[in-house]
Amino acid sequence: MLPTAKIGPYTLPNPLIVAPMAGVTDRPFRLLCRRMGAGLAVSEMVIADSKLWHTRKSRTRMNHQGEPEPRSVQIAGGDPDMLADAARQNAEFGAQIIDINMGCPAKKVCNKAAGSALMKDEKLVQEILEAVVSAVDIPVTLKMRTGWDRDNRNAKTIAKMAEDAGIQALAVHGRTRADKYLGDAEYDTIAEVKASVGIPVFANGDITTPEKARHVLAYTGADGLLIGRGAQGRPWIFREIMHFLETGEHLAAPPLTEVEQILQEHLAELHSFYGEKMGVRIARKHVGWYLQTHDESKQFRSRFNGIEDPLEQKDSIAQYFARLRNGEVFAA
Repeated sequence: MLPTAKIGPYTLPNPLIVAPMAGVTDRPFRLLCRRMGAGLAVSEMVIADSKLWHTRKSRTRMNHQGEPEPRSVQIAGGDPDMLADAARQNAEFGAQIIDINMGCPAKKVCNKAAGSALMKDEKLVQEILEAVVSAVDIPVTLKMRTGWDRDNRNAKTIAKMAEDAGIQALAVHGRTRADKYLGDAEYDTIAEVKASVGIPVFANGDITTPEKARHVLAYTGADGLLIGRGAQGRPWIFREIMHFLETGEHLAAPPLTEVEQILQEHLAELHSFYGEKMGVRIARKHVGWYLQTHDESKQFRSRFNGIEDPLEQKDSIAQYFARLRNGEVFAA
């Protein structure tokens, strides 16, 4: 039986959540994943310093027009008052859940005492949790790693601290800050966190197949799963996992015609959302992810990355899939 995923007053349609990923989980991607079966999609992290929100990057990250409820916005920073203010303002802008980032291992985040770097300072963690929870009357969640490094896995301690502060749900990535994304995620710590608190706990890390999803849910006892890199270029992974969890059977892979349609719609949304110039650039990485199982030599992607016009991008994709269906081999 599938777990019921709840965050505060919200019962999610299913226990599969799109993990927040900087530069990936923008509004077009979130909407696409929701259509493909995700129960919730968390925004890219918004920096807590509101003085920086005038930038194009921040404006697009805070755009949630047309998104289904509940809308979850992740904030990142290391100053309790600044994070509290960011939470208040995002709630005013329409956020219905505020997620605090203590999971990002990126140097540019950790060097500013934010993201997973915060886990090294438990006193500051407590101050942040209490400040943000007190600042808003909507649910606050926390995303973290298992600890600072393998000798300092303090996720269980921070989880209890979070529950006491009024955090409504936790997401735990099965790696430490020092691990970055290397090696395999471990789920023992997530299981320990789940057993130690009464609030919902979501497991994250290396969930790339339906079988892995079922294993992690059973092994950790988690209330749901966060899926990040496994959805890059495969937004249909959510419906595949749900079908497997519900029936024990594999859903057929999407035919090439559907993959092309999904990709073309995604391109159109990116061009519309960011404008032609930025949309064309941002589309390149998504196309790379979609085609990594087809264009193994990367010859097509190399040519595609030189295209500067949105219509030419769409025509190029149409030609690629036509040749792929005909079984043609791509030459340099």
